[in-house]
Amino acid sequence: MSTGSTPGRLAGAGVFLDERLGAAKFLKRNMRKIFPDHWTFLLGEIALYSFVILLLTGTFLTFFFNPSMEEVPYGGRYSPLKGVMMSEAYASSLDINFDVRGGLLMRQMHHWAALLFIGGMTIHMLRVFFNGAYRKPRELNWVIGVLLLALALVEGLTGYSLPDDLLSGAGLRITASVLLSLPLVGTWLSFLLVGGEYPGEDIIPRFYSIHILLLPGILLALITAHLILTWVLKHTQMPGKNRTNDNVVGAPTYPSFMAKSGAYFMFTFGVVALLGTVAQINPIWLYGPYTPSDISAGTQPDFYLAFLDGALRLMPSWEINVLGHTLPMSVLVPALAPMGIILTGLILYPFVEQWVTGDRREHHVVDRPRNNPHRTSIGMAAITFYGVLWLMASNDLIAAFFHLSINTMIITGRVLIFVGPALAYFVAYRICVGLQRRDADALGHGVETGVIKRRATGEYIEVHVPSLESIEAQVRGKEPVPIIEGTAEDGIPSRHERHHPLRRLRAMMSRAYGGEKVPLDGGRDHGGHDGHEGRDRAGRAAVGPGTDENRQS
Repeated sequence: MSTGSTPGRLAGAGVFLDERLGAAKFLKRNMRKIFPDHWTFLLGEIALYSFVILLLTGTFLTFFFNPSMEEVPYGGRYSPLKGVMMSEAYASSLDINFDVRGGLLMRQMHHWAALLFIGGMTIHMLRVFFNGAYRKPRELNWVIGVLLLALALVEGLTGYSLPDDLLSGAGLRITASVLLSLPLVGTWLSFLLVGGEYPGEDIIPRFYSIHILLLPGILLALITAHLILTWVLKHTQMPGKNRTNDNVVGAPTYPSFMAKSGAYFMFTFGVVALLGTVAQINPIWLYGPYTPSDISAGTQPDFYLAFLDGALRLMPSWEINVLGHTLPMSVLVPALAPMGIILTGLILYPFVEQWVTGDRREHHVVDRPRNNPHRTSIGMAAITFYGVLWLMASNDLIAAFFHLSINTMIITGRVLIFVGPALAYFVAYRICVGLQRRDADALGHGVETGVIKRRATGEYIEVHVPSLESIEAQVRGKEPVPIIEGTAEDGIPSRHERHHPLRRLRAMMSRAYGGEKVPLDGGRDHGGHDGHEGRDRAGRAAVGPGTDENRQS
């Protein structure tokens, strides 16, 4: 047999497929697609790979889980619960842990991957928000990302409830109560979910169908749409040398990105497998089966739902009675307000910012967070709002551990939920402006070296060196936040603004949000007294050219 026969067969197979599918040009074009090299662009891949792990481990678990609420006596290997009456869902969950080979590992990997999936999506979304990567033409992709996050929260809730243990049952009780609190439709929604009076016999089977069929299908469709739009619109890139809105600087899909992406998937899979092996999570056998009359102290939901639990704990016991109907505000407001504020704000923000700034240009180079102080401050205020609610979900444990009054914790949380975001906004804004001033100073006077030099006149100065070319290009990539055309920069309303209150509001918001907060220095003074160094008015000396080669040597 000749050595060239195998390559010949492969070439023939390739020609056969190309003649019928026309895939050669498509593959050639897309295998050379350029991907930016910045490490933050890998954050979204963590969520993608976690979703793949969820599909693999979840498929394994479906072979052994029985989504039935029919009560049976437990007869498995876990002796402390032998003979205890429990639902078949809980009994099969115990069997997965103790009787199925590799079942405990698969179940823990599934749980850890779920946490990493939602955590990766959250961090990826924060990166997109703070960098302004949601701007035209990517507004639709941003909305899809927000919907993915919302569906992932519901998917986590349904999966978390399936084992029917005491901890997940407490979450189910809260979910059913929230549905009942909804005016007009609450009773009907509760009936659709529970199938009658709580807990009924249908809630676990219905959650199971939602968890393994409905939501994964929608998530898979939205993830596919998200990736297609990302591919078609091309990736954004960080500001830097030779990076513009008309190009992408990075490595091609094949072989660089494919090798990197494959290794990153294996690394993510390895981390999840290691966590599933050595880090115990959600030991349902310790909680026991769920009964509506029992509840355990110190219960904590997973991190992605903790902010809703914190809101329930902080809300006063208010209710409104109207025409014989009661609105339990202590349940309705915590269940709807935090989620509504966060998700609605995320969806509308790109369009509100476009309306305020009047910026309808395409953006393929992202902003550094410091260069849009108001956007960064709004993001930090939202994170603080979420963080306070998340922390208050553990207020009973914090009070017990630090020997504090639980009432004091609740009052503190009610104050922080309003004061915290405002303080975070102010601090973040001042930090962004300070960083802009530091960038401008580095361009105008060079970078501090810590080297003190004595001049012939007896004067002491600190030697400054020019910034690296790559860093200077990154700093000079800053663009002022646009202001709508026709806005009076001196603060005096124009004739059109005076007669249209909405235009006046828009102009005021545009002046506050946009504009150049700290202008960059136009250049450096290199004309020194000695011919080799320049000195500014503060006595600082800039020495030598600021090339990357000189700095690295």
